[in-house]
Amino acid sequence: MTVKVPLKETALNAERIARIGREVQSACPEFNADGFARSVMADLPGLELKDRITRTSEGLHAYLPVTGTKALEVLLRSLPPTPEAAGVTNDFGLHVYSPHSDYVSRYLRTAEHLEQALAALARLTQYFSAEVAVRHFLASFPDETMKAVEMWSRDRDHRVRRLASEATRPRLPWAPRIALPADAALPVLDQLYTDTSSYVRASVANHLHDLSADQPELVLATLQRWKESGRATDQHLTFIAREALRSRLKKGWPDAYAFLGFAHDAPVELTPLTVERTQLSDGDTLSFSATLTSTARVPVHVMFVISSTTHTGRPREKAYFLHRGTTEPGRELQLAKDHALRSTATWKVHPGPYSIALQVNGRRFPSVTFTVLNA
Repeated sequence: MTVKVPLKETALNAERIARIGREVQSACPEFNADGFARSVMADLPGLELKDRITRTSEGLHAYLPVTGTKALEVLLRSLPPTPEAAGVTNDFGLHVYSPHSDYVSRYLRTAEHLEQALAALARLTQYFSAEVAVRHFLASFPDETMKAVEMWSRDRDHRVRRLASEATRPRLPWAPRIALPADAALPVLDQLYTDTSSYVRASVANHLHDLSADQPELVLATLQRWKESGRATDQHLTFIAREALRSRLKKGWPDAYAFLGFAHDAPVELTPLTVERTQLSDGDTLSFSATLTSTARVPVHVMFVISSTTHTGRPREKAYFLHRGTTEPGRELQLAKDHALRSTATWKVHPGPYSIALQVNGRRFPSVTFTVLNA
């Protein structure tokens, strides 16, 4: 059986801490690489990933014989000449370089060093994405940092362009919130939604998805404006819209479906939903089926929604994509799924009553119930 190694163990470990030490020492012979590695590794095994990044940048600060922009110059000189030379094989980068941008946000986030620090983050993001570090600058120097962000959106490197969108996301995961107006980054997204890089376009979609939690009308108006401009290909804009509106689709918001071409009042009918078993346990398979018919040729977007309550009695729902296509009048569309009813990090399967329903173009059809038994 394959044992899954936690990300923290592969991201920053003894080998990578030693590598950081060697690279920094190559740029600054006075740097005590062995002392740095021993100091950091004394604490690292007991730390989670975020704290490992912090501890490593603290170690750099403690052992570098210089501070301020001189220390920054050392860190930048320590980088291999290109991301490829460093062994970077994906757009996100290598965690071995995550402490470098943390160092910048921790020790150079001052008015005196601002210009050099922001320029360094644009360089560092090519080795490991620096959006978390940028958010600290957005909090401390919002106007100046947004000017840099706008320049990054036109950078030649797609990783820097993606940084402009990602760093300004309203709800960036595992990152501090920033107090920017809801529409602050829209000029940046206006520049990036037609980007040639799918990595950048995915960030634009996720940025809009964050906005949709509190500003769905603004997101829809932005998508409509982009559609009317004709600048993006249908394929690219459809991808961005689906990803941006995915939570609103799950909630059955008619306007989201209408934008994507799925009429909320489409002339469709559904046979009663049936489930193969009405008593299951965590880890079992929930098998269900129904038949959809229509009186016209219409696009349909089908989801299934599982409802239950938490262990404290609060109602909860989780929606899953099932089918997207076009129905033909008089032709039956079989909808069926074998769904693994399994606890995850974000969804715990508690014993008790559950229900499942199908949702077509946002319209919820009658549900059927089943029970999850005690283990």
